[in-house]
Amino acid sequence: MTAPASRESQPDSELIAAWRRGDEAAAGTLVGRHAAALAAFLRGAGADGDDVEDLVQETFFRAFRRVETWRGGAAFRTWLLTIGSNVMKDLWRRRKRRPVIPIDDREFIDASADPEGETRVRDLEARLGRAVADLPRMQRDVFLLRAQQGAGYEEIARALGTTTGAARVHYHHAVKRLKRALEQ
Repeated sequence: MTAPASRESQPDSELIAAWRRGDEAAAGTLVGRHAAALAAFLRGAGADGDDVEDLVQETFFRAFRRVETWRGGAAFRTWLLTIGSNVMKDLWRRRKRRPVIPIDDREFIDASADPEGETRVRDLEARLGRAVADLPRMQRDVFLLRAQQGAGYEEIARALGTTTGAARVHYHHAVKRLKRALEQ
């Protein structure tokens, strides 16, 4: 008799099937497996650090509530990132209607750090973050799935409902726009 596969080595599709049968631990494994990548994706798409945890939770809530819509054509993670992108856009729409005024946080800089280098890095990160956030939706989603998550063009196309060729074109245009934005 063979021992059952450990949760960590089970494919996402098996964990989803187990969760559908009522195995709550399977959902926990899926969250543990994909939460960090989802958070990184959301930060890369322009989510504020304070919002990321809430966005991750809302993304998993929506995903588990509608898991029957995942057909397995794209990887579960890619499907999840697409949901996360939509959750973030919903938040931005709500905030446009009702602006939030942030309370100023003061950061304390380590005296041993290179202040000029830190400033240049922060400036570059901020410019890149703004440039990514300013990309058209499809270009931003394709860029983040490709550059940040390492997804292939076929997987991106399936997840975003487009063709492989269109995914390549969107990625190419996103990279060109980002380069121009960083050269200014």
